[in-house]
Amino acid sequence: MADQTFSFSSDILGGIAGRVLELARQQGASAAEVDVSEGVGQTVSVRLSEVETIEYNQDKGVSVTVYLGQKKGHASTSDFSDEALSDTVRAALDIARYTAEDDCAGLADPQLMADELPDLDLFHPWRLPVEEAIALARRCEDAARAVDARIRNSEGASVSAQANQFVYANSNGFHGGFAGSRHSLSAAVVAEEGGVMQRDYWYSAARHQDDLAAVEEIGRIAGERAVRRLGARRVKTGQYPVLFEAPVAMSLLGHLAAAISGGNLYRKSSFLLDALGKPVLSSRVTIDEDPFLLRGLASSAFDNEGVATQARRLVDGGVLQGYFLSSYSARKLGMQTTGNSGGAHNLVVHSTGESQADLLSQMGSGLLVTELLGQGVNTVTGDYSRGAAGFWVENGVIAYPVEEITIAGNLRDMFLNIEAVGSDTLDRGGRRIGSVLVGGMMVAGEE
Repeated sequence: MADQTFSFSSDILGGIAGRVLELARQQGASAAEVDVSEGVGQTVSVRLSEVETIEYNQDKGVSVTVYLGQKKGHASTSDFSDEALSDTVRAALDIARYTAEDDCAGLADPQLMADELPDLDLFHPWRLPVEEAIALARRCEDAARAVDARIRNSEGASVSAQANQFVYANSNGFHGGFAGSRHSLSAAVVAEEGGVMQRDYWYSAARHQDDLAAVEEIGRIAGERAVRRLGARRVKTGQYPVLFEAPVAMSLLGHLAAAISGGNLYRKSSFLLDALGKPVLSSRVTIDEDPFLLRGLASSAFDNEGVATQARRLVDGGVLQGYFLSSYSARKLGMQTTGNSGGAHNLVVHSTGESQADLLSQMGSGLLVTELLGQGVNTVTGDYSRGAAGFWVENGVIAYPVEEITIAGNLRDMFLNIEAVGSDTLDRGGRRIGSVLVGGMMVAGEE
């Protein structure tokens, strides 16, 4: 790679990967796989216009997995020297020798390896001088603080520019890798009124700096979100429809992904066991997985095992069409890998067409959730109970902010009771989803 972002070229990383595989073969491994990576980046944060932190990160690593038949060992190092590579392979083999055999262990099927590696436009290094990064962070924070005189304090604003590259190779002949970038802008401020403080934030992340939201827009949204929470109170305990704002609706998508992931399925620790081909969400919900989105934050032509990824319809009209399986979890389940070793690739939830205002009108009276607190989610049973904050809605109009409440239900019922998915689609971290309206959840507040 001619790019000067990194200390090592992709050819050098590939050579290290080849050397590790050869060392594994020489030392007696029946199979091996290796990941060689490098990452660099800069993060600048300011608070109350003063520079708070300037961080530079530069790391590299080699991760090797070896097999002795169906015994598996793993080791890693940050040292690229021949001696360190040899020692790391030896350590992995030592572990494998003392590990019990596992009839599901082993490399992915060679016939499933990716043979086409399209350019998905994932690498856009942001050569941002630290002075400019500081200026951007100040502009972001200034925009947030300028929203309202009641914004009395700040948790700061930050600008981050990150780049990484890797090469994955295995002894079945696969060799592939690419460079990627991820940049972000964020701000968080505190509003105060009558001695009561409220905090909120906003951020944007993208592969290319030009795809980030405008600096002043991020600050403005952060400021507006903090101010609108002033005067929050509790609501009466009861059963109400709940509208999950897009940023928190992403967590619902995360719970679905966890429930249909191979590890939870073969351990029987999911509330969606044996759900393939069955309705698991409302018939209004359709979800795609698309690994090939240009500049997608979770795009890749192959997974962590070199298996080719595929664009697919994951949920069609509420009916589950597939799981997220690695080679290991697929063997455990008597199935075939779905190319999801390492996780999902760009989940896209189709909107049912309504704007957030339309969804508020459709809800009538109920709760708009803008923040979730705590971790009260049981993936085994689907039981769901989390602290929440947001807004009480009367006759389709936001009436006042609320806090110190708990929303509860069961994910199985919540998914089936989704009434609409908004058009206010937000793209963060490989998940694209709008606000989600769920009918009938228990809201615990004042008696």
